[in-house]
Amino acid sequence: MSSDARTSLASGVRAHEVWSWAMYDFANSGYTTVVITAVFNAYFVAEVAGRAPWATFAWTAALAVSYALIVLTAPVIGAYADARAAKKRLLLLTTIGCVVFTAGLALVGSGDLVLGIALVILSNFFFGTGENLVAAFLPELARGEAMGKVSGWGWGLGYLGGLVALGAGLAYVDHAQALGATAAQFVPVTMLITAGIFALASLPTFLFLKERAVPAAGSAGVLRNAFARVAETIGRARRYTDLWRFLACIVFYQAGIQTVIALAAVYAQEAMGFTTRDTLFLILVVNVTAAAGAFVFGHVQDRIGHVRTLRLTLIGWLAAVVLAWAAEGPGLFWVVANLVGLCLGSSQSAGRALVGYLSPPARTAEFFGLWGLAVKLSAILGPLTYGAVTWVTQGDHRIAMLVTGLFFVAGLAILAGLDTARGRRAALEETA
Repeated sequence: MSSDARTSLASGVRAHEVWSWAMYDFANSGYTTVVITAVFNAYFVAEVAGRAPWATFAWTAALAVSYALIVLTAPVIGAYADARAAKKRLLLLTTIGCVVFTAGLALVGSGDLVLGIALVILSNFFFGTGENLVAAFLPELARGEAMGKVSGWGWGLGYLGGLVALGAGLAYVDHAQALGATAAQFVPVTMLITAGIFALASLPTFLFLKERAVPAAGSAGVLRNAFARVAETIGRARRYTDLWRFLACIVFYQAGIQTVIALAAVYAQEAMGFTTRDTLFLILVVNVTAAAGAFVFGHVQDRIGHVRTLRLTLIGWLAAVVLAWAAEGPGLFWVVANLVGLCLGSSQSAGRALVGYLSPPARTAEFFGLWGLAVKLSAILGPLTYGAVTWVTQGDHRIAMLVTGLFFVAGLAILAGLDTARGRRAALEETA
């Protein structure tokens, strides 16, 4: 291990443990990349819903329901995980749930609207809940001043995991199409491939990652106490002014990001005329630039500051949305896609690190639950807005993309008032 890596880790943390934690980002990225971003979303709109005027709205509504369930449960699950030192056990349950229901998507064919919606809701609920839980390990693994760097390692490895899942899917799609198979025949198999990669790649996390938290004294009746603890956190919002300001900022800028993630393949196929293979290759390349963005900006943000880094990436997001709206052919859209990849890796890494930096050490799972709540609220707001605009405009994806840019404008405005030094002091004064 390099001296730089050693000084980035918290006391008693070994390099292989950080690697095992980052491997969960590698494992679960296949789900969000293949199911939510690249393959199943476009398959749902075109094949399952038959390109009905409401098809895109139906997809975004299914995601909205899953995110609403996470919004309702995330803070309480986080408080329960803190009180019972149960992050790892709960992470195992959510992983099994996501893997099983992702594999179940292989059963969804043309017209299977109810089954498709149900499985998307369930798989995405377990994915999002697990995402919150694994993020809560970050403050236990990294020193406060190095959270951006360590978070960047995880996000970077995560995008490589997305590359592996996409590459495997693309290889199968090429093979299937060469044999004359249709999307209804090869898309279900890509769901099984994605589920299998998730299950195998997550094993190091459960073998090597330690649960360093200890159960809180008097943790009997923890579910009831969890509601009280979350209510107490919300009631003391003034003490964490900057954290709460940032959570509000997250709701808006993540609304734009979640829209792009959920509808990238739909936009590529419906507005740009891409095929399934074209879209898979596009997202594969985007994952390369996203991995580069996460690694590079993970180091940059610890030098120039989380807020400055995030501001730069949000400006990049806004530029990408405007260029996507203006693009008339694949040339400019490829430029947009790679700009999105660079901004995606860096903004996701910076956001997670900043939440950890502003969170009280004794309440990490709880506050990362609030982070998850903010992200999931944004995942309801952004895609539903996009879906509603396409429905109202009879399928005009360009106008919907332009409207998405307003979320990044709002995020930049809220970010301007953030004081990270004040927020960090408030977090360290927490006695829990």
